[in-house]
Amino acid sequence: MCGIFGFLATGIREQSTSSRDLDVGMHEIRHRGPDGAGKWASESGQVGLGHVRLAIIDLESGAQPMHSDDGRYTIIYNGEIYNYLELRAELGEHPFRTRSDTEVVLRAFQRWGVDCVSHLRGMFALAIWDAREQKLFLARDRFGIKPLYWTRTDHGFYFASEAKALLPFLGRRRVSQAALADYLTFQFCLGDKTLIEGVWQLPAAHYAILSPGQEELVRRYWEVHYDIDYDHTERWFTNRLIELLHDSVKMHLRADVEVGSYVSGGVDSSLLAALAREVRPSGPFKAFNGRFLDGIEFDESAYARALADERSMELFVADIGEQDFVDHIAKVIWHLDQPAAGPGSFPQYMVSKEVGRHIKVVLGGQGGDEIFGGYARYLVAYFEQCIKGAIEGSLHNGNYVVTYESIIPNLESLRQYKPMLREFWAGGLFGERDERYWRLVNRANTFGTIIAPELLDQRSTFEEFRSIFWGSNVGKESYFDSMTHFDFKTLLPALLQVEDRMSMAHGVEARVPFLDHPLVEFAATIPADIKFRNGELKRLLKAVFSDRLPVAIRERRDKMGFPVPLNLWLKRPGPTRELIGDLFASQAARSRPYLNGPLSIDAVLDTQSTYGRNLWALLSLELWHQQFID
Repeated sequence: MCGIFGFLATGIREQSTSSRDLDVGMHEIRHRGPDGAGKWASESGQVGLGHVRLAIIDLESGAQPMHSDDGRYTIIYNGEIYNYLELRAELGEHPFRTRSDTEVVLRAFQRWGVDCVSHLRGMFALAIWDAREQKLFLARDRFGIKPLYWTRTDHGFYFASEAKALLPFLGRRRVSQAALADYLTFQFCLGDKTLIEGVWQLPAAHYAILSPGQEELVRRYWEVHYDIDYDHTERWFTNRLIELLHDSVKMHLRADVEVGSYVSGGVDSSLLAALAREVRPSGPFKAFNGRFLDGIEFDESAYARALADERSMELFVADIGEQDFVDHIAKVIWHLDQPAAGPGSFPQYMVSKEVGRHIKVVLGGQGGDEIFGGYARYLVAYFEQCIKGAIEGSLHNGNYVVTYESIIPNLESLRQYKPMLREFWAGGLFGERDERYWRLVNRANTFGTIIAPELLDQRSTFEEFRSIFWGSNVGKESYFDSMTHFDFKTLLPALLQVEDRMSMAHGVEARVPFLDHPLVEFAATIPADIKFRNGELKRLLKAVFSDRLPVAIRERRDKMGFPVPLNLWLKRPGPTRELIGDLFASQAARSRPYLNGPLSIDAVLDTQSTYGRNLWALLSLELWHQQFID
């Protein structure tokens, strides 16, 4: 796990200039690699590659940039390739100089060229310079676990693990209006957009090839296809799921340093920690949880404790208070590069800080909700469809995933979501499925008159949403698959951005075993009836692995992610209200073009519930604007 930075200049230049550019870019991402740094520039000064290292595999000889034996290829790479030992055996016709996965990736490129990415199992963002062909190869893993940003300037093409490393090379910094419209709608950006005009992401599962003086060639190399398998029984899917998830956890535990796990108190992270403990039943195993001291609804540590006690884990709980928010929120936004995916990034930052005091590598549960159906809105959407079918008398005319009768026992999961239900049913009841899911995920409707009206014209954003929702790789007959696919393609990358930045802020590598491509490809073939029968969230996952979890976890119905008491803090006098009040009262904040007049804390709070995100969205945007644009 590391950070990379590099460039392909428009022409020949002094090596001192190239070296200076490398120093500037690497400085901005130094936190990603506290264990070492290296840089290389071609003799012409036209190509520069820089790397900061967090040493996980081959601690002694895995430094980068790394050159091939003949000097033709030079690689910088951020990530972990979990099947590097198997690839090493396959590629081993010549002796390896190191034990690192970096050299394996380099050898794979020498053997297979751009198709090397199809052989890699893991998370990665990489750059390889081919001196003979004068070509730069960039690639990003299938899910976008590891980040890769790029920009073009008059001086050339620049790329980096974090967007902040590109800012010193931009001219005037401006907000991308298209990305801002996405953010106000979803609290993340669609596609390759970022909030900074002229800075882009290389999309997940894509590679790019660049040559001096030419436009980049960008290609997708992988896609998940929802080709539903109706030939096998649930027992067969169960056995295969056990096999694949066990194998993924085993592979994700490969490291030359200690590996621990986040344990939020929910099914996903708890299950991964339990399976990791099965793979390594003896010796220490560290687990990490965070809690707020503002009420039981913000403290899920009891569930984490139940798992730790049952599995003989050493549990570390980060106690998080209001002053922590005041002290760290600006750092959180700086590390994020751009705000994304709600206030969970703040407690994630604090828990990662605790992890960094003890170990370097930690497992996380990202991906479970999108793959196996864990979001309450899926239940809301199906509940409406059941009511519609009952009214129209068509409920039992086909092979339904959920019926009106069967969904009733699972509606208890929606106890905390009454405000969302009220908003959802306020208009468009029983409309088309894409329009109804758009209403479930569209947060712009809840801002009232706070946002400038011209930014709430969402026609282009809706069309982009619909193109993903009805993707050609998803069958149109399954509402469940369309919903989970949209979240898999859009929300999940935003959550992975948070996972990467908050862990790397403290020199920690976060691994996500649910995002192992053999497992994801398999899960996409499971019929929705098996994954989501009767509207039970993550039904298959819980049915298959319930014996691995404490009773308290497998029977709970109130999991809400990582709720933050931000709105409670703001309703009373204190440091948070003082901080945000001063922030919104500044001349800069009052004049933002996306606002429909000055911001009022109370006015924003009036538009949302205790767990609402409107104020978080605007606070994050303002802090980001100050640090990255102003």
